[in-house]
Parts: sequence; C-alpha cells; structure tokens
Amino acid sequence: MKYPQIPKRPYRDEIQLSIIGLGGMLLVNMEQSLVNSIVSEAIARGINYFDVAPFYGDGEAEQKMGIALQSHRDRIFLACKTMERSAKGAHYELERSLRRLHTDHFDLYQFHTLSDVSEVEEIFAPGGAMETFRLARKQGKIRNIGFSAHSVDAALAMLDHFQFDSILFPVNFICYARGNFGPQVMARAKEMGVARLAIKAMAHGPWRKGEARKYPNCWYRPIDDRNLAKQALRFTLSEGVTAAIPPGDERLFRMAMELARDLPPLSAAEREALLESTKGLRPIMKA
Repeated sequence: MKYPQIPKRPYRDEIQLSIIGLGGMLLVNMEQSLVNSIVSEAIARGINYFDVAPFYGDGEAEQKMGIALQSHRDRIFLACKTMERSAKGAHYELERSLRRLHTDHFDLYQFHTLSDVSEVEEIFAPGGAMETFRLARKQGKIRNIGFSAHSVDAALAMLDHFQFDSILFPVNFICYARGNFGPQVMARAKEMGVARLAIKAMAHGPWRKGEARKYPNCWYRPIDDRNLAKQALRFTLSEGVTAAIPPGDERLFRMAMELARDLPPLSAAEREALLESTKGLRPIMKA
C-alpha cells in the first residue's frame, strides 16, 4: 500500500528525521508478527526515526525491534539509550544493545532519564559513562551523542558539561504552562545548536487514584482525544523540535502517524489559547 509520507525535519549534518518517531515501549507485550507489521508500515509511511532502550520490557523491546528492523537497517536512524552512569556499566549495555538490535552502530546513543545533578557528576567523573561514549564514537559504534532527562536542573547541567548532538526532553503544553518545565531547556539547547527531540508531547497528566489504566505501557495518562492530540503535537513541533515520540501504545501511535500529515505551527493566538486552556490541570512534571 502507498501511504502519504510523514514530513521530515533537519536533525544535524544533513540528517532528516520524520517528525514522528517510533518509540520502543510501543512494542512491549506485542507479538513479534505484529511488531514486524507495524515497523514495516511505519517505514512505508516515511518514519525513519526509531528509539529504544534496554529498560523497555527488560530487553523485550530491543529484541523485537532488532528482528523487525533487520531488512530495514540502512533506511532508518536508530537511537538507543543507557541508564548506566559508569564506564563499565555503559560499555556492557552498549554492546548488549548492539547485539540485540543486530547492528554494528547506533546513529544516536543517549544517557537515559537523568533526574538529578549528581548523576551528571557521576557520568563525567573519572570512570564515568562519558568515557565509554567517547571511545565508542571513535570506534564508530555510535555516531551522535545525546541524553534524555526528567529534570530541568539535570538537563541544564548536562548541557553545561558537553556539546551534545541532541537532547530528548519532555515538551508538553501542560508542563510548560503549569510547571514551567521545558522552555528554559529548549532555549539553552537552541542557543548551543543542540538538536531537540521530544517525548511526552501527548501527556495529559498523572493517572488519577483508582482510575482504570486503558494504556498499560504509559506511566502517565495520555491524550487520546484526536483534536486535543493534534493541538498538543502542533505545540511541541512549534517549539523548534525536530521529532516527537508518541506514547507507547499502538492506538496512540497510529493516531499520531495519521495526524502527522497536517501539523502546521501554532499561531501566537492559538498557542496562547492552548496554554490558557490548561488552568486547573496538573502537569506530570514541574521545574
């Protein structure tokens, strides 16, 4: 089947990424045949940005994505992550992830989910994980270096320590409006020429106590209203972001793929109205 193609935006060094990426959490608890099918469909729709981590399903997502991508590897930009902060631990995870994903390199390798400045200090200390990242890039095992963070302070500290190729960070209209979480990090990254990738664009808020969790792979309550999801994605992509990764659920991922064909930047008035609409909402993150 021939699909309308999802737009692409510049990442860096003439690399163009689809504005919607496929996140590995989507594949957890999914049968391999369905994984193969959705990966093939995503690529047919123009998605070339794939992101995964060993944390997702305790290796399940890496293994399943690795099988599904074997015949597509030269057509996609593959990003992976590690939560290890030591050189030894990062080396072990990098090599294991390369094996699981049946590849000899990652287009992007990232420090995963930094939440405290002490982790930044550990990464850059003697024997820290940055030693592994630098060596792996020299060896051609990783081509770009980045990080993800759930802390404004940790993100800014990382940017102060190293000229990263990209940052993967929550860029969400509710977090911006009700948590002052994100704008200062995006501004610093832009100033430094660091490419911006986004997570949590379609997050609505924390799960309520006793609420039935319709999306078991999502630790937050996602936006599943199509009109609001479109506005949320437009907001995120209007913030200088190259690409956004939807929540880890097939239904939400498919909705994002369909919406991706028509996501013009928000006007100033539309942006103001969207931020104003968040009154009374609780963000998943605050600065």
